[in-house]
Amino acid sequence: MTAAARSILGDRSLVRDVGALGLAVFAVSISFGAIAVAAGIPAGLTILMSLVVFAGGSQFLAVGLIAAGNPFAAVFAGLLLNARHLPFGLAIGEVIGTRWWQRLLGAHLLVDESVAFALAQPDPVRRRHAYWATGCTLFVLWNIGAVLGVLLGNVGDPDRLGLDAAFPAGLFALLLPTLKDPTTRLVALTGALVAVVTTPILPAGLPVLMALSGLLLVALPRRRPSSEPSS
Repeated sequence: MTAAARSILGDRSLVRDVGALGLAVFAVSISFGAIAVAAGIPAGLTILMSLVVFAGGSQFLAVGLIAAGNPFAAVFAGLLLNARHLPFGLAIGEVIGTRWWQRLLGAHLLVDESVAFALAQPDPVRRRHAYWATGCTLFVLWNIGAVLGVLLGNVGDPDRLGLDAAFPAGLFALLLPTLKDPTTRLVALTGALVAVVTTPILPAGLPVLMALSGLLLVALPRRRPSSEPSS
């Protein structure tokens, strides 16, 4: 066992949080495998998609569009939905590592949860451990769950079971400590408002990108308190 693995296993809070999120991912992936097969997608293609794509939202979206007979729209929608990974990559580029294999593998493990867990940590070492622990755990559980879903058949819609709320709830819990900063809180609330307003009128994926407009508030000049000359 490497020193990094021992350090990760020794961090009980990180293991607990990643494990809890991993259980939710596992349940959703079982549902994905079952729904994909029920939609007429071959079992081998369903498993390959989970291994190569590894993006829950894009995979569910692709299954729906492929089942509707529009595979080209599935590819385009997946690219559009995952465009948010571009700013994610800029935010955690140094966390992944500097070696070519670290960047190659780390880019494949880049999902909302691994980025959120990494950025929630207070120092660079913990960020790196959190990123790799989260990414590897979710990748393994997602693919095992997808295979089980293919074998078990239709187990139901994750939205109906309430599992769709597990990811937003987990990410929000991670972001709560950072919202103590007034600037961060203003950016987050602005982005959330933009996403909510644009969701009914924009295609899936675009509201998330539009929410990044909240970052523009950081570039605005801040008003400094005027200093009066002392008498």
